Amino acid sequence: MRYKTLIYLVGFAILTLGFNQNQSLPKGFVYANSVIPDLDVELRYYSTNNFVGDTIDGYKANTLIITNGTAEKLKLVQEELQLHNLCLKVYDGYRPQRAVNHFIRWAKELNDTINKQQFYPRVNKRNLFKEGYIASRSGHSRGSTIDLTIADGETGEPLDMGSPYDFFGEQSWVDYKDITEEQKKNRQLLQTVMLKHNFRNYSKEWWHFTLRWEPFTETYFDFEVE
Repeated sequence: MRYKTLIYLVGFAILTLGFNQNQSLPKGFVYANSVIPDLDVELRYYSTNNFVGDTIDGYKANTLIITNGTAEKLKLVQEELQLHNLCLKVYDGYRPQRAVNHFIRWAKELNDTINKQQFYPRVNKRNLFKEGYIASRSGHSRGSTIDLTIADGETGEPLDMGSPYDFFGEQSWVDYKDITEEQKKNRQLLQTVMLKHNFRNYSKEWWHFTLRWEPFTETYFDFEVE
């Protein structure tokens, strides 16, 4: 798997040089690449490719931070997928509370709709709170929730899941029916392998999973991603 090998080498180089480990993490947290060196990470909130259209507060590097238990279970998922020439692609993990606060401020600016057509074409921005797309607290800030998909092990291209990541609408619901059989099959594969390794899903976001028996059930952290 050429793509897998490339990701592994990049991850190993970063780990060896220590670029992603310049802060002391709270006890119980790890840099994901210290456990899964070949994990493909594309933190969307470190870029402008997200529903806000800007880099989000608290994201200072494309560095995945998660709880240790989450990393250990995610490694098992990655290893199982690799047996089938597939791999994980992660879009978000630990999310600082300041990032959630950024979402809240953005949601109140009703005229800022730069990425509406791509991420929430059929949802009125003023209804994002009421319809549950944005909340004042996020499980991501507890460190054991991750957003991810499955990618081809050769090319690194994500499998077609029937809707983009972070798309606000019924099309993103796990059991949404109006997609192709191939898209349904891809979603089911993701749901099955994650459930097998102790991750519970969120029915309205096919990409969203939380570690069962997560260690921090009531603590919302706010250290930066760097």
